[in-house]
Amino acid sequence: MLAFGIIYFVWGSTFLAIRVGVREVPPFLLAGMRFLAAGVILYAWMRLKGDASPTSREWKAATLLAVLIFVFDYGLLFWAERRVPSGVAAVMMATIPVFMTLSEIVFLGTQRISIRLAVALVVGIGGVAVLVSHSAGFGEGAIDTAGAVALVIGAISWSVASALTRKLTLPASKSMSSAAQMLAGGMLLTLTAAAMGEFKGFHPQAVSRNAWLALAYLIVAGSIVAFTAYVWLIHHESPTKVGTYAYVNPVVAVGLGYFVGGEAVGVRTLLGTLLVLVSVVVITTTPKKRVQNDGAADATPLSRMRGRTEK
Repeated sequence: MLAFGIIYFVWGSTFLAIRVGVREVPPFLLAGMRFLAAGVILYAWMRLKGDASPTSREWKAATLLAVLIFVFDYGLLFWAERRVPSGVAAVMMATIPVFMTLSEIVFLGTQRISIRLAVALVVGIGGVAVLVSHSAGFGEGAIDTAGAVALVIGAISWSVASALTRKLTLPASKSMSSAAQMLAGGMLLTLTAAAMGEFKGFHPQAVSRNAWLALAYLIVAGSIVAFTAYVWLIHHESPTKVGTYAYVNPVVAVGLGYFVGGEAVGVRTLLGTLLVLVSVVVITTTPKKRVQNDGAADATPLSRMRGRTEK
């Protein structure tokens, strides 16, 4: 129960912490500091426990995933949270299973479409359309277009990384694999921040205590404590149960954004959130009919094919 509570509420709360941090620290720089620190700590911890360091081939695979997951997905998430409420950002990121399923159907050919899946996909895409629409206001202003596009690109990038993960050679230890990806991701994000000129005009002494506390929370609670709880859970509970964080996190994020962050929550946000969550629940609980080479299909839960490395 404690582990579930951590991945539900800590990961759900990281979206608000990101929004607090990016108000004062450039987004790619903040993301780089978060994952570089978390990667170093987790890597050192795993080495002290006796895990072998990744091979050169494993480092190359981890770096490729780091580009997709940390530079594109997390980098764009941090960038978008300067423009989009944290709760809405969490809902947009919850569409990752939608894009993963679409890629399996359209590009990989490893998933068969069914009426149930088709309806779920349409509902999920409809939820995103409600959030970004400028024509149907529902008494609430539409979210920033650039921020919305960035979040969709980030979600697609994660879905591509998830597909590649099954084909790349990564460390056998999930913790070491995550450490390598975070370490590489943190370095790449820092280089991206430098290339975008985020170091110019940035003065650490001018950053408030709240922003530094938000960064510390993201490093310790979001990346180390919650990840440890997640790894423990996937060894003790079914992937379907563990995967429920995917539709609890957005609810937590929207609630915290409203009650703590002072973010507006109107009919648009509630309707879009409801549609996306219904879509994710249906997709992650639908038996997966994977096409085999001989034309036969075997059924496995879709939730086994998804799951983020860490939040």
